[in-house]
Amino acid sequence: LRGALAAWRVRPRLPWLLLAIALLGSALKDGDLVPRTPMQDKRNLLNVYFVKVAWAWTFLLLLPFIGVTTYQFARSKFLYGPTKSILTVLRRLSALLVGTAVWYVCTGLFMYVENLTGVCSISGELKEPHRQYANKQECHQDNGIWIGFDISGHCFLLSYCALMIVEEMSVLEGLSVDQNSRLRVVINSLFVALCFLTMIWVFMFLCTAVYFHEFSQKLLGVLTGLTAWYGTYRFWYLKPFSPGLPLPHIPLSSKKFGYSR
Repeated sequence: LRGALAAWRVRPRLPWLLLAIALLGSALKDGDLVPRTPMQDKRNLLNVYFVKVAWAWTFLLLLPFIGVTTYQFARSKFLYGPTKSILTVLRRLSALLVGTAVWYVCTGLFMYVENLTGVCSISGELKEPHRQYANKQECHQDNGIWIGFDISGHCFLLSYCALMIVEEMSVLEGLSVDQNSRLRVVINSLFVALCFLTMIWVFMFLCTAVYFHEFSQKLLGVLTGLTAWYGTYRFWYLKPFSPGLPLPHIPLSSKKFGYSR
C-alpha cells in the first residue's frame, strides 16, 4: 500500500523531474563537471540489456498488469459481466498498441532527421571524392562516421516509458483486492517489477543527460516524450473513441487512493 501511495504522489511530478534532469544534466556535461564512471560506456549492462530494448520491457510488464487490473476493476467497480469486462480489458490493452505506434513513428522520424542533416566522415575519403552516402547505414558499411543532428532517442523513449508506466499504475488508486487472494500477489509482483523498471528508466535517463548528446538533441528528445504522453493520457484518452484511462470517467482531481489492504 505504501509503495502504491508513493507512486501516486510521484505521478504529477515526474514530467517536471525529467525536464529538470535533462536541463541540469546537460549543464553538468557542458561544464565538464561529471566524473568518469562505467555508465559513460555505451556497452554497460543496463544500456545493452535494458535500454536498447526499453519498449519491449515496458510492453511485456504492462501487458499482464493492465489486463489483470482492468478486469478486476471492471468487475468490482462497475459490476460488468465477464464479456463486457473482457471487452474493457481489450480496449485498455490497445494503449500498448498506441505506445508501439508512437515508439515506431518517433524513432523513424529521428532517423529521418539524422539522415537528412548528416554527412559521412571517412578516413582517406579523398581517394573517392565523389562518393555520396544516402544514410547512416551506408556510411557505417564503409567504416565511416555519420555526423548529423541526432535527436536523443533515449531521452524520448525513457521519458515516455516511465510516464506511461506511472499512468497505468494509477489504477491502484481505485482497485479493491482481498488481502489474502492470489490475485493480490500477482498484482503486487507486477507492481514491484514496474516500479523497479521505472527507476531504471529514470536512472538511465540521468546517465544520458550527463554523458551523451548535445543539449538541443536531449531537449527535443524529452519534449517529444512529454508531448506523446500528454497527447495520449491528458487529451486523446479522455475521448470516447480511445483506449481510455486506467480509471475511466473519474477526474484526476477527484481520484482517491483506495488499494484495499
